[in-house]
Amino acid sequence: MTASSSSDVSRLTSLVERQRRELDRLRTQAAARTVIDTAQGVLMERLGCPPGEAARQLARLAGESGTSVAELAADITGELLAQVTGQAADGDQSWGRLGLAGAAVTTAVNGDELAAATLGQALAPAGAEVLALWLLEPDGSLELAGQAGLGTGEAGRWRHLPFQFDCLPQRVARTGTEVLWPSGRPDGDPVPGPGRWPAGAQAALPLPGHPALAGVMLALWPQPVPGFGPSLRRQLAVIADLCAQALDTPAPGGASAADHRTSWLYGLLDGLIESALVVVPVRDRQGMLTDFRIGYMSSGFRDPAGRQREEVAGGSLLEAYPLAAVPGGLLDRAAEVLRTGEPQHVAGGMLGALVSDVGLAPAMEVRLSRLFDGVAIAWRRVDEAERLASLLQHAERLGRIGGWEENLLTGEVRWTDPAFALFGKEPGKAIPLAGLAAEVMPDDAFAVKRFRDRLVREKRSTAAAFRIVRADDESMRQMRAFAEPVVDAAGEVVAVRGAFQDVSTTYHTQLALTATRDQLADTEERAEEEHRLALRLQQAITPWSAERIAAAGLDIAARYRPAGGRYLVSGDWYDTVLLPDGQMLLVVGDIAGHGIDAVTGMVAMRNCLRGLAITGAGPARLLSWLNQVACQLTDGIIGTAVCGLYQPETRTLRWARAGHLPPVVVRDAAASEFETSEGLLLGANPDASYQEVSTSLRRGDALLLFTDGLIERRDKSIDDAVADLLAAASRPVGGISDYADHLLGQADSDTGDDTCLVAVLVR
Repeated sequence: MTASSSSDVSRLTSLVERQRRELDRLRTQAAARTVIDTAQGVLMERLGCPPGEAARQLARLAGESGTSVAELAADITGELLAQVTGQAADGDQSWGRLGLAGAAVTTAVNGDELAAATLGQALAPAGAEVLALWLLEPDGSLELAGQAGLGTGEAGRWRHLPFQFDCLPQRVARTGTEVLWPSGRPDGDPVPGPGRWPAGAQAALPLPGHPALAGVMLALWPQPVPGFGPSLRRQLAVIADLCAQALDTPAPGGASAADHRTSWLYGLLDGLIESALVVVPVRDRQGMLTDFRIGYMSSGFRDPAGRQREEVAGGSLLEAYPLAAVPGGLLDRAAEVLRTGEPQHVAGGMLGALVSDVGLAPAMEVRLSRLFDGVAIAWRRVDEAERLASLLQHAERLGRIGGWEENLLTGEVRWTDPAFALFGKEPGKAIPLAGLAAEVMPDDAFAVKRFRDRLVREKRSTAAAFRIVRADDESMRQMRAFAEPVVDAAGEVVAVRGAFQDVSTTYHTQLALTATRDQLADTEERAEEEHRLALRLQQAITPWSAERIAAAGLDIAARYRPAGGRYLVSGDWYDTVLLPDGQMLLVVGDIAGHGIDAVTGMVAMRNCLRGLAITGAGPARLLSWLNQVACQLTDGIIGTAVCGLYQPETRTLRWARAGHLPPVVVRDAAASEFETSEGLLLGANPDASYQEVSTSLRRGDALLLFTDGLIERRDKSIDDAVADLLAAASRPVGGISDYADHLLGQADSDTGDDTCLVAVLVR
């Protein structure tokens, strides 16, 4: 570069710098002139004087206060600004700087100059060194409209903030509430932010707009501040309002400081969508979303409930549509769209949740999408064709039916999506009727060919059943096809149409029912045979001889009730035998377990006791011998028994028990237990001994011997169960058979055990 070239560049640089300083001076003068004119206007209104007198009064007041006319005018304008915004200046001189800032922003021709003027006049004296302004875009993102103090590189990195980006400006945009951090971000909060002072103070405020949020303002301090006091917070709110108004106000050049695009977007909605709402969030003091305010309604708005447009406009979403608050309803959907930014599409009758008590809404298709800081809700009425098509799709899905049609002239085959799903095939690979036989099981190919012949050759509607192996999971399915021919004016078949239906479930259900029916018949037959065998077995092991019992002067009724379930006969047993010496043997016992082992053990014990009783031994001795049999001569029999010998001449009963419940005597309509005697259960100890008790009976007494299945319950102790039996037995005894039935009917055992009862009436 030559010396002359270098000199020329230097002169140009100096010229640009002089012009820039001159421009700044002119803007400062214009701002000062604006402040002075505003202050003079205030004095004219308050003093009722003409413009010249107001100018002289302003100059006089400035001279008396020792300040310049511009400074005094800024103080007056600041107080006026405080009154207009509902704040209180309280003599704070910073409100005068706000007056200068308000005048300066009117001369800004772009967002950067707006931010610089606001920072220099209002926030820099308070210590702030950065001011950034973002405007909210329709998709919820933030676009940098102007900044001062960030620098070119930093501003480039923070120019576009997507909705999903978690940063301080986006938090304010999403919640609509201010965030004030006196000393950097809170501990543990990872939110990033612009600026090079992580420990400095930060203030982020929403820029108010119409009808909703316009954007976000962020001010940064290099150092912490003692706190955001009431005065500073009020000034920040006024600055945010000034910036929002300036961004939406055309500059002297005729263009807006930033393009907000609200008007033309709403115009686009009017042109494209018949019925649309734009709703903005309503939050409580904690920032929680409680409702949405209707900020915009399309010009062609049609209320689904049939109300007029003015009946819905201006209110909140819940005021207009109370049932939008149902879980999963329109309020929840809109909140989800606002939170995630993801649009939602709801087909069908979901809009019915909008309508309160004004009637049912027609079928609607609803779409929701984020728009600026709110949600756009658009819907349209589903026409009859769409409604019927949707209904048909649901019917096909529920009935597992797929429709099909084949043009025999062109060879075109069309299947519905459910038809492809039935065969496990990808959409677009429809099978012609002539090729259907190759898709079925070999044994069913003839049925499919016959199905086609009846349609095409015989020209009549028909149906067929066949099996296929699905192409996707190779499962076998039972299918049914039904179709009809389509003929032209000459009577020739030109097409066939019909449907496939998966009847596998019905087919398998019928097979299962048939198998179950056969199995049930077999089970009933087997149960009947088992019942007959059980009756014969019971009769075999409990023979009855009414003549012998009558000879002893007793009336006896014996009852046996199985618990049900798997086994019809268990180890419960009884015996009544008239011995050669005239005594009557009365025995009730219970062998542990069920089934054949318990039955065989019971038979062994019963027969052994009968044989031993011939010896004339007493009850205690008989039980001792029976215990040795159980311990040494059988395979692990364990059981209980009560054994008695009744002497008719003296009406005396000698008895003993082996782990069994004692007998009960009923005398004068009052039941009581016999005096207890000791005795270990049978089969536990071969050396066990038993105690004999003698009890005198009277004419009319009733004697009860029973197993524990008569009284035991899971929710009662054995003492309480015996008490219930004594209460049921305490009544006059007439016929012993009816009395035994009465006791059995009162028994409510729930332990799943059999019941054996021997009731004896002394005559």
